[in-house]
Amino acid sequence: MSTFINLLIYGLADGAILALAALGFVLIYKATGVINFAQGEFLLIGAYAFYAAFVLLGLPITVAIVFGVIVTTLLALMVERFVLRPLIGENPISVIMVTIGLSLFLKAVVQMFFGTSVRAMPSILPTRSVGILGGSVPLNRLYVIAIAAVVLTAFTLFFRWSRHGIAMRAVADDQQAAMTTGISVRRVFAMAWALAALSALIAGVLLADIAAVDGNIALYGLLVFPVVILGGLDSVPGTIVGGLTIGVLKQMVSGYADPGLAAVIPYVVLVAILMIKPYGLFGEVRIERV
Repeated sequence: MSTFINLLIYGLADGAILALAALGFVLIYKATGVINFAQGEFLLIGAYAFYAAFVLLGLPITVAIVFGVIVTTLLALMVERFVLRPLIGENPISVIMVTIGLSLFLKAVVQMFFGTSVRAMPSILPTRSVGILGGSVPLNRLYVIAIAAVVLTAFTLFFRWSRHGIAMRAVADDQQAAMTTGISVRRVFAMAWALAALSALIAGVLLADIAAVDGNIALYGLLVFPVVILGGLDSVPGTIVGGLTIGVLKQMVSGYADPGLAAVIPYVVLVAILMIKPYGLFGEVRIERV
């Protein structure tokens, strides 16, 4: 029982971070139709921006977080304005290739400034263990789950009730109709990238705190695809369900079967869901008539 509880909590923590990373991916896709292969690098940039401010510059944690928000938001706005906006109307494959190139570029920039070695960062979340149903669980994992839950709830309320959130939903449903009501589609595009960068920053900082500050943070960008395919490419609630499912599944397979199998099981799920339910558990079924 204790092993199961440990694996469950670890899986939920990993899944919560995956949900935050996937949220940014879904925001960009819903608003702009762009499949962003550089989402993992936004986590990487966010983690290293926080690390630079908190460790290298010695700034207080709140100031370091604000610094990270500014860096990642400016980066996202620059990418949207100068890289992707000129590609509006181009072949989707061309846009995908640009985001792949962007991911390689961002990773190279991080390596140029920080190298490839693992960086040590003081823990910002409590590291002591607490007992839960016979299991001993690190407290920082519970904090990760709680923080992710608050952030995901805030995003959900934002989309449902705020003026800007409703505008983003309108653009996602029908850009032309949204424009006729006076909504600035370009402003919504920029907002989507900025919010995606914010969710990536939070995910990157949490991942750096419970794991390490290194290039492996970007690998979480690859796990975003099983998450969003499982939950639905255009579904925000689906990212939560998909993230938690993939996170728990990986930990359970790693604990009860083989760690090597755990590394590939998300992609097995990806292939299976594409064969059984291509639009995901919560994705919108689109039928095009020709």
